[in-house]
Amino acid sequence: MLALFLQAFVPRRFPAFSYLDLPLLVTIFFAMARRNPISGLLTGAAIGLAQDMLGNYPIGIFGIAKTVVGYGASSLGAKLDVENAAARFLVTLGFYLLHAAVYFTVARGMVNLTLTWSWGRGVLAGLANAAVGMVLYFILDRFKQRA
Repeated sequence: MLALFLQAFVPRRFPAFSYLDLPLLVTIFFAMARRNPISGLLTGAAIGLAQDMLGNYPIGIFGIAKTVVGYGASSLGAKLDVENAAARFLVTLGFYLLHAAVYFTVARGMVNLTLTWSWGRGVLAGLANAAVGMVLYFILDRFKQRA
């Protein structure tokens, strides 16, 4: 809930924050931790739809993109060592780019939004999200170990 709140309201005050997608990072973390594709799919769908409702987006675009990422991350989490920082970094970068591609495809193809694709911006935003994800995953791991 905190990630959704921050994503919905902080970029209005600090535009540079809009490059980060905290709900996506939370989706990846929980999907990889649970290692159950159905659970990851439902987590991604719930977080994506909640993000759609809080933003100025047509309902369903983030829901579809995060559902795909949640399913993929939970399926991959069962096959990889998800405690390795380098693997987490690369997985987060890959899923950020997958999320951006699915979002772009759905927004342009189904909703007919006018968007432009920039590989440079996408890779830089993916690297920034992967770096922030490393810190976020470390914090979330601490809470997971206490429970």
